[in-house]
Formats: sequence, structure tokens, C-alpha cells
Amino acid sequence: MLHGRDIELAWLSQLITEARVDGRSGAAVLRGEAGIGKSALLEWAAEEATHAPPEAGGDMRVLRVTGFEAERDIAFAGLLQLLWPVRDRIDGLPHAQAAALRGALGANDRPADDVPAGTGGVEQNRFACGLAVLTLLAELAEDGPVLCLVDDAQWLDAATAEALLFAARRLAAEGVVMLFAAREDGFAGPGLPETPLSRLTDADAERLLAEQRDGLPPDLRTRVVRESEGNPLALLEFGSARRTPAILTPLPLAERVAAAFRARIAGLPEKSRLMLLLAAAEGRGHMPTLLAAAATFGVGLTDLEEAERARLVEVTGASIRFRHPLIRSATYHGAVAAQRMTVHRALADASEDPDCRVRHLATVTLSPDEDVAAELQDAAERAQRRAGFGPAATLYRQAADLSPDRAVRARRLGAAADAVFRAGRPAAADELAAQAEKLTDAPDERARLARIRAAVESERGDHGAAARLLVEYAAHATPADAVAMLRTGATYAWTAGDAATIGRAAGLLGASGRDDAAVRGLDRLADGDYAAGLPLLAQAVRDGRATAPATTDDRVQAVRWSLVLGDDTAALELATAEVAHRRREGLLGGLPNVLEALAQAQVAAGAHRDAEATAQEAITIARDIGMEGRESRIGTVRARIAAIEGDEERLWTLIGDAAPSAGGPADIALALLDLGLGRYEAALQRLDEVAQGPWRHSAVGMAAAADQVEAAVRAGRPDQAREAFRRLDAWADAGGPLWARAVALRSRALLHDTDADAESAFASAVRLHEEDGGRPFERARTELLHGEWLRRVRRRSDARGPLRSAARLFDRLKAAPWAERARSELRATGETGSAVPSHQQATAADPLDRLTPQELQVVRLAAEGNSSREIAAQLFLSPRTVEYHLYKAYPKLGVSSRRQLARLDLETTAARA
Repeated sequence: MLHGRDIELAWLSQLITEARVDGRSGAAVLRGEAGIGKSALLEWAAEEATHAPPEAGGDMRVLRVTGFEAERDIAFAGLLQLLWPVRDRIDGLPHAQAAALRGALGANDRPADDVPAGTGGVEQNRFACGLAVLTLLAELAEDGPVLCLVDDAQWLDAATAEALLFAARRLAAEGVVMLFAAREDGFAGPGLPETPLSRLTDADAERLLAEQRDGLPPDLRTRVVRESEGNPLALLEFGSARRTPAILTPLPLAERVAAAFRARIAGLPEKSRLMLLLAAAEGRGHMPTLLAAAATFGVGLTDLEEAERARLVEVTGASIRFRHPLIRSATYHGAVAAQRMTVHRALADASEDPDCRVRHLATVTLSPDEDVAAELQDAAERAQRRAGFGPAATLYRQAADLSPDRAVRARRLGAAADAVFRAGRPAAADELAAQAEKLTDAPDERARLARIRAAVESERGDHGAAARLLVEYAAHATPADAVAMLRTGATYAWTAGDAATIGRAAGLLGASGRDDAAVRGLDRLADGDYAAGLPLLAQAVRDGRATAPATTDDRVQAVRWSLVLGDDTAALELATAEVAHRRREGLLGGLPNVLEALAQAQVAAGAHRDAEATAQEAITIARDIGMEGRESRIGTVRARIAAIEGDEERLWTLIGDAAPSAGGPADIALALLDLGLGRYEAALQRLDEVAQGPWRHSAVGMAAAADQVEAAVRAGRPDQAREAFRRLDAWADAGGPLWARAVALRSRALLHDTDADAESAFASAVRLHEEDGGRPFERARTELLHGEWLRRVRRRSDARGPLRSAARLFDRLKAAPWAERARSELRATGETGSAVPSHQQATAADPLDRLTPQELQVVRLAAEGNSSREIAAQLFLSPRTVEYHLYKAYPKLGVSSRRQLARLDLETTAARA
């Protein structure tokens, strides 16, 4: 019986019952100090899951893994332990997921350049393994609910922990429960509910002791309860020791428990102690290795009988398991150092697994040794091939520490920096790269370290520093690497608004005889030479569109340049194709960035609901893969929607409480909000910053220039309006898209010298909007301004047509302040009554508005004829979760089947507009 755990037991029982009966999934972390009872709760959950009558949902399949401190540097060691009983089900997963999981578990251990083209290589494995685990658990749950128990999670290897947490965060309706038991530190479970385990009350401690029938005299019982401080393991150990010295020593509780264990171990025969030490040093409980090493000392399993009787270990035919990790720690650290080293050497000699062999060798190698360092490097490369970047980084560091040669040590530290960055720890990568830089003067190695440091700076948001690093060190790199560094450096510099660094990158490329249309285009644009820059960037977009989807870097760059140009058609096409490719191949690492770009293109196209769903997915995936820092940047895409809708509270929530960067997307969104609400001076102040900021020469900056013209005209500042118009007009004339020429003409009309000039400019602007067919918000604004002008020149009847069209478009975009402005103008033309419905009447509830972002994505894909399994593969969900979202969406849409769903009008706002 578990005393003092009624709340925890009820909670675990509810999780298990919901999985059994309702098919609901759940995940949680049990957290507490050593000996607090985490493992006992997991055991109780296993018993509860496997002993249920049919009416309670039947038994659950139980999968288990226990983290071993000795295996923390073996990539996916924990995952192999968890999935070994169901390994035969891996081949039934989608191809990319099955390949990633087989590779992670060592069934596909081959060089990275041996991976077939188009599969995404090993880069996706870091996240694809988590997706594969999710899919595998969901498919197992098709046969009945599943319980996954993860004990000592703080000692899982990083690759396993990441994969399991990814799966746990995306569980919904599969009938899977995942429970993690972990100490206070060493394991983070962001996004999962946690239950901290408190110590037992004195009354519960008394009951636990009484249950043991220990026969303790009252005075000693009272002392045991007091000294154990409510820790169940301490209580049982002190109660069985019957000796007060171990209890009364003035040490922390964990050390007193360890001291009690050491005292029990010291009472064993010498051969038993030696056999225990071998088992503790081996760590994994791998019997063949352990017995081979033991034979060299003349000991064996029979020597563990006394330890078994003392309940220190459990011996099965396949392994030796310490009853508690503190017993293993007490055994290992209670031995003298020389004896530990002798044992590790014997284990190294006995091990047939190269990763285990080198782990033992590294433990006993106390001075530089190139042979051992080379073996550690080999182990690091094996881990990296399986996307175990965290373990790889540790092994590279150990290799560096044992490297006699300074230059070789620098290379291995650099490799460790690269691996730890890929593991999602940029600060540690920066520190390692700095250490490596002090050890080497080799130009190519310093260039490689500069790329790592630049990636770290970019992750921190300092794109200017990243750009300068890449451009400064590009001259020292190999020719092929130099071009890539200069291109990436120019891209970072563009984001930072650093024209000088862009110019340096372009100059170095030219001096090397290499050409890059994007870099030259950015250089010209940064100087305000739109006539030269826009065509070059358009060429880069065309080149990117011509590449295959597998060439992800070129295509992602092309998405970026199409957004800079405002080429909405190319941006939507490229981003949609790249998102589909990354979904298909399980390339989650870069997916949030591509989804962000797709959301930007969808906002421009007026597909606001789709953009919200895309941005939400980008944020969710970023959180799931440990890229929480991207959330604020993705939030600025949604901020523009809030600005258009006039939702000031939501806008400030999305951009955060921190002051927005001067002239950045947040300022642009806030200025648009001010403009829509008639706060022209406030809008102008922000737009002045934008005109000087890093976005001023891009399509986003040009749309803001049109806002600046309108705000300045309404604020009575014609000189400011003309300056903004000159930039916009030059950009549009140099090859800007049709919508840009239309808003330039709209701005010209606002600055007209004669009524004839205004009429001509407005008419041409409307015609270009119709020809373009995109940017409905900009078209509606043009029609609104045209209608306002017509009313002011007393052409009220002519004004009604464009004003009605503007109001209709604003309603579809839910642009409340703009729609109300159009209605106010309509009333001023003399149109009254039902001819001018209120905004609330005009925007009758769209059934799609009732759906959550994820429901909307699922519904659209289902309406296109995709099966639940196909939808699940695209959205990184399980088929059961897809069915759950459909089940929730049907009543909101007034349908009851996929067939009815396919007949609904699910067009985007942009398409209907």
C-alpha cells in the first residue's frame, strides 16, 4: 500500500481510466528527490493498467524504460530499451519515420553521405524520431490503450528524452498515457503537467513502518521517523538498519541514506562486493559483458547471493538491477579509485560494443592519449549519424580533452560546438567555439568556428553580429564554403539593415569571380537602387523556383526573396511546396520558419483564417522542438491580422510587453492599427521609424510607405507624404508587383494637383488591383479612398459603387474600423437603411470561424479527400487525433460526414473576395 499518496493515486487512476474508456491521452511528470516514491507510483500505475475487468476498458499494453547514468552519452539508448518489445512494428510506419527510427536505434548505422538523396539525410532524425514514436504509439493503441513508464528520466540520453517529450506533447486522443519520473533537476518537461511529490507526514511514516513489521522499540521508531524526514526510502533503510550512527550523522538526507547502504555493502563478503562493483561500473546490467569481465577476477553470479538476500540487487537471467540508484552510487563511490579503474579496464576489454568499450576506456584514461581520443571521436560520429547530437557533443569534448595535439583538440572542440548547437543549446555551443578558437590559427578551422558562432548570434536575434562574423571569416574558408557564408551573411545583414556588410559581402563575391544574384540584388536594394536590385532579386526567385524541393536551402531563400519583392504568387507557391516537402520528409527543424513565411503570404492574400492556423502550427511545432524563441517573431505575422481587425488588446498581446524594435514588423502593425483608428500623428511617428529601419527597401516597407502617405495627408503634412511617395513610386516603377503599382497610384491620387489627375490615378489603381487579383485589403483601401474622393467632389452616386465594394471586402477580412469607415462614407452619400447594414449584420457568423486553427487545417485536408492517416502524416498528429478534431468540427459546421464536408464552401477569404 502507498501511504500518503491518495491525491497522486487518484490522478493516475483518472489518466488510466480516461485512456481505457474514452481513448483520451495524457502525459505527466512525477518529480521529487531520490527515495520519495516515484518508482513506487510507476509500479502502482503498471499494476492498475494490467489488472482491469473488461467493463473498465481491459488491460493496457505497458512499455517501460529506466534511465541509466552510464548510458547518458549513448544516443537513443533509452529509446531502444522502450521500443525493443515492439520493434517489429517499426517497418509499418511511414517510410521517412521508419528510416529515422531504424537509424536511431542502430539498425541503419551508415555514413551520412550514404543516405539516399531526397530523404532529408540525418538532419531530420532529431525530430523525426519523436514523430515516429508518436505514430508508433498511436498505432499500438489501435489494438488497445498503451501506458509508457519512464523512470529516472533525468538519466535518459538527450536524444531519447527529446523524442519522448515531442511525442508526449502531441498526444491527444490516442489512448496513450506517458508518465515520466524524474528528480528535481536534470530533466525538463516543458509543456507537460507536473506533480511534485511531497514527503510523508509523521502519521503516514508510522503506518509505513508498522506495515514492515520491523519490531522496532518505540524510542528507536520515533527517532527513525524523525530522522527520515518523511522520505520513504530513508524510512525503510533506517528502520531496517537498526543502528543509530548512520541515522544521526549530521549529513544531508540523501548522504545519510547512501551511508546506510555503504554500511550494508561493507558487511558483504569480498567477492560479493567486487561483483557489485562490476555491476555498478558496467551500469547497463548487460550480462555477457559483465560476466566476461567478472571471470577475469574469478567471481560470478553466485557471489551475488548475499547481495540479493540483503535486497540490494535483483538478478534475472538477462540482467542485474540495483534495487535503487542510490545503492549503485553507494557501491561505486564506496570503492577506492584504483579498484574502480581496474574494473573499468576489465569491462573495456570484455565489451564487444565499441561505444561501451570507449566509455570505460575514457573513464580510466587520465592523460592525453590519441588512441583513446580517436575511439571517442569515432563514437561521436556514430552518435551524430543517428542524430544523437547531445551525446555526440559530450564524446567530442572527451576526445578533445584527451588529444595531445593542440590543433586536433581545436577541431574536436569545434565539432563538439557544432553538435551541441544542433542539440538546441546555443549558449554551450558559443562557449565551446570560443575555447576552440583560442587553440587554433588555422584559417579554415577559424572560418568553421565563425559559422557556428554566427548561427548562435542569429538564434539570439543579433543578425548584425552574425552577418559580420560570416563576412569577416569567409575569406579564410574553402571556395564553396565562402560563397555560402557570404550569401548567408548578406541575408543576415539585410534582416539587420546593415547595408555596409551587404556591400562587403557583394564585393568579396565579385573579387572572387563568383556571382550570386541575390547578394548583388540585396546590395543594390540596400543602396536604394531599385532599378538594378529588383530584377536581380527576381532572378534569384526564378532560380529558386526551378530547383527541386529537396534543394531546401535554395528554395527557402527563394521564399524569402519573393516576400522581399512582394511577389505573393511566388511566395505562396514556393512556401506551400516547401512546407509539403518538409512534412513529407519529417523535416521539422526548419518547418517553423517556412510556416512563418507561408503565413505571411497568406496574410497578404487575405486568407487570414488560414494564416492564423499556419502561424499557430508554427508556434506549436517551435515549442515542441525546443525553439520557443521563435514564438515572438511568428507572433508579428498574426499581429498584422489584429491590426487590420482593429483589435488593439490582442495586438499588444501578440507583440509582447517589450518595446518593439525600431522600424520592425511590430511598429508596422501598430502604425496600421493607428491609421485604421484615425490616430494619424501616432501612425506617422511609427512610420518615420519604419522609413529608416531595416525593412524600408522591402515590399513590407513599401506597403508601410503607402500607409505613411495616407497618414501624412490626413495629418496635414504634405511634405512628409511626398517623400514617402517618392520611395514607393521609384520601387513600383523599377519592377514592383501589380499591387505595389496600384498602391503607388493610390498614393499619387491622394497628392493630386488636379481632380483630373486624381480621377486618372484612382481609375488606374483599381484596374491594376482587378488585374492582380490579390491583396484584397489593399484593394479595399483603394476603393475606400476613391469613394471618399468621389463624395468630396460631389459625385455621390458614383461614390457608392467603390464604397460598397470596399465595405464588402473589409467585412470579409473582419476589418471592423475600416468597414465602419466605408459605411460612414456610404451614409454620407445619402444611402440609408438596409442598404447600409451594420458591420455585425454584414459579418454574419462564418461556420469556419467556429473552428480552432487545428480543426480548420484538418477540415480542409479532409474535404480535399485525404484519409485520416494522410492528414496525420502531414500535420504530425496521430490518425486518432485527426478523427477527434473531425468529430469536434462536424457539429460546428452542421455536417455529420466527410461526404457532406466535401460539399461545403471551404474557400479561403481571399478566394471569396
